Amino acid sequence: MSMLDTVLIWISRNHKRWQGDLEKWLSIPSVSAQEAHAGDVREAAEWAEDYLRNIGLKVEIIATPRHPVILATTPAELAEPGAPEVLLYGHYDVQPPEPLDLWQSPPFKPTVRDGKLYARGANDDKGQVHAHLAAMLAWREINQKLPVRMTVLLEGEEEIGSPNLMAVVQAHAAQLRACKTLIISDGNQFAKGVPSIIYGLRGLVYAELTVTTANTDLHSGQFGGAVANPANALARIIAQLHDEQNRVTVPGFYTDVRPLTDTERAAWRQLPFDEAKFAGDLGVPAVTGEAGYSTLERLWGRPTLDVNGLTSGYQGPGAKTVLPCRASCKVSMRLVPDQAPAAIMAAFDAHVQSLAPAGTKVEVHWHGPGSPPALTAVTGPAIAAAQRAITTGYGIAPVLCREGGSIPVVTWFQQALGLEAVMIGFGLPDDRIHAPNEKIDLDGYFGGIRTAAALYEELGQALR
Repeated sequence: MSMLDTVLIWISRNHKRWQGDLEKWLSIPSVSAQEAHAGDVREAAEWAEDYLRNIGLKVEIIATPRHPVILATTPAELAEPGAPEVLLYGHYDVQPPEPLDLWQSPPFKPTVRDGKLYARGANDDKGQVHAHLAAMLAWREINQKLPVRMTVLLEGEEEIGSPNLMAVVQAHAAQLRACKTLIISDGNQFAKGVPSIIYGLRGLVYAELTVTTANTDLHSGQFGGAVANPANALARIIAQLHDEQNRVTVPGFYTDVRPLTDTERAAWRQLPFDEAKFAGDLGVPAVTGEAGYSTLERLWGRPTLDVNGLTSGYQGPGAKTVLPCRASCKVSMRLVPDQAPAAIMAAFDAHVQSLAPAGTKVEVHWHGPGSPPALTAVTGPAIAAAQRAITTGYGIAPVLCREGGSIPVVTWFQQALGLEAVMIGFGLPDDRIHAPNEKIDLDGYFGGIRTAAALYEELGQALR
């Protein structure tokens, strides 16, 4: 019996223990976006610090202007001789849990139903990070030494755009560049029973568009028809952001889009994707999107523009005949290789100004500089090691796929440190991340621990 086999048996015997540890972490409401939870974010960081110290790693909590970053390293004596260094990135902050009334159980009281663990952060990202921490602890308890020298970087600001992360990375760049690959588990398997390696992510830019007219709200009877209505104006602008083929009308929006290859499109058609089930699970009558592309192609390989929120006028009970002086909407655009966030932001700004109806003032406020799309190589020893590890952990070889979401650090770390990412998700697409009743499938979580344990051994051999 190999040492890995012994570790895997130990992992299986300790399922309740790993789950119990995770539930303690999930009970801490580390909501980075809400100042009232700043102390909870710190508590979650300290919980992770204690756990990493228990594994035997040397841990530093690095203060930032808002929430701390955890940097942990493996002392040389705790790794096999000549073991390569690898970097694990994750985050311990979570999204706000609201609306609370839609949760079946309290968001920070972890609850198991039908083999699934429900809590905010169960998937994104505490559950997935903890799978790695449990795997490291299992190796240490069985073998004393780790097959690789792990460097662990956990931040508490991912859900608010990681404003302070890269300053920490730059300050420790020489140390981090010694790592040979980057591991990220902050995504999903393609489906239950279909584990995957993610090699592409969309980027993101996020705008708030405001239309104003008069210097105060007006009586709709006295002024309606003489003064422009900003809500009507905003609706007209939004209606012109897509054409009848559901293509974005911003000039130059598609100029730099890298076309999907025939190989990719053929591979994605072979994935076990049921479009009718996909629509049914979401409760929508049918799927829709840019003409000429399949659902997976739209989700993974095509850019989008979506309104995320609308605000104007009276929202209370009953009637109020008011002509509002202001209307606003929030807009996100998902970008694909080789779209540049700055270029898209400039093009959008110019386009909405050109659509402004007479008698209105249009302003665009950008929430951050945006995050670039990411595309990583699907060849090389690290990816091959990940494929073998997933096969060990889940009992089936993984598929290669992209994801529609964004993880800015993939490109940031590639640019700053020269590290390619190996992205392995342990969650499922229906885990309701960012929504009420977030969960993680416990089979996926325990399979993630097994996969992480196998990955460390595979990388320890492949990257020497």
